[in-house]
Amino acid sequence: MKKLNSFYLLIFLFTFHSSISQDFISQTIVYDGNIREYELYIPENYSNSNEVPLLFNFHGGGGTAADQIYLSDMRSLADQNNFILVYPQAIADPTDNGSLNWIFKGDSDHDDIYFVEALIDELSSQYSVDPKRVYACGYSLGGEFVYELLCRLNHKIASGVAVARTMGQYQYENCNPERPTPIMTILGTEDIESNYNGVVYNGVTYYISADDTHEYWASYNNADVNPLEIELPDDNNNDGSTVTKRTWGNGDGCVSIVEFRVNGGGHDWPGSTGNMDISSDNEIWNFVSRYSMDGLIENCSLSYNDAHYQFGISYYPNPSNDEITIISEKDQLLKIELFSVTGQLIFKKDLNSNRYLLNIDNYPPGIYLIKIFNQRNNSAHRRIIKY
Repeated sequence: MKKLNSFYLLIFLFTFHSSISQDFISQTIVYDGNIREYELYIPENYSNSNEVPLLFNFHGGGGTAADQIYLSDMRSLADQNNFILVYPQAIADPTDNGSLNWIFKGDSDHDDIYFVEALIDELSSQYSVDPKRVYACGYSLGGEFVYELLCRLNHKIASGVAVARTMGQYQYENCNPERPTPIMTILGTEDIESNYNGVVYNGVTYYISADDTHEYWASYNNADVNPLEIELPDDNNNDGSTVTKRTWGNGDGCVSIVEFRVNGGGHDWPGSTGNMDISSDNEIWNFVSRYSMDGLIENCSLSYNDAHYQFGISYYPNPSNDEITIISEKDQLLKIELFSVTGQLIFKKDLNSNRYLLNIDNYPPGIYLIKIFNQRNNSAHRRIIKY
């Protein structure tokens, strides 16, 4: 990603976003002898009387918090879903010519894991943070840092998403999570900076492949060995890529491992750069928000678990607060029906397509039953949750 002048970038962000959301609060914390900076966003409906989730968003190597805000400004999501948002700033790595790195490249006793832990404690002392719902996402080296957090700060981070990075070999060899851990990746198959197939040089493995990354987490979580694969609609024909969603479901604690494989994608943050068929910001929040430190938040017996797939019909996300995408892989959709938890039919629509976007925004939070019929008169039915 091209370096951006942080000063002018912040001016642009303020000008462009001031009319649609509140501003960031520039904060500092002294840790390990360094003044550490971070951008903090408090959602507009925040109240000290209710605990809210906390989401970290980490910039790439050599980047800045301002760069990451430009790439992934989640303020509107934070307002809609009432979570606290943090963009921390890495410090200069003396072993890498002063590059701003989360994980120092050479020999050093610097360890940002403990900086994040201190920051969680600091924010929890100032705001009403739900300690069971602290999440992390990151881009490139920031994604690699997310693996590190899930491996080593597993008692603090409930769920995480790595964008444009597979696991490092050192992480694969030393990862020691202590509970079922949901994780999602967004990876481009043609990423020349973070190779999808891993990085091996002179017989030494530096990064493991995407397949090995997902196999590790699926095995650790006792999830399905073989993933469910769904080809997502190619809504943008000009981005040179498509997306396959792969899900290893039914893990301990009802956790899942999910990959959005961007076929033909590069070192990007889809929805902002590269692929435009998905929004990384939305997919990240939809995934992490389903989990707490105890696993899946909803009752497992009611869970869609990202793996419900009947007669070639799939639907996601579940739970949702606004829309559910329904896709038929084989036959056209014939009809959709939505019922209340008591069995009352509240919505019905005849269809003649392979895809439908069900809007549930106007319905009150609760449990609903959805029935989907295809042209063979087969039906898929499952409980969904509106939050």
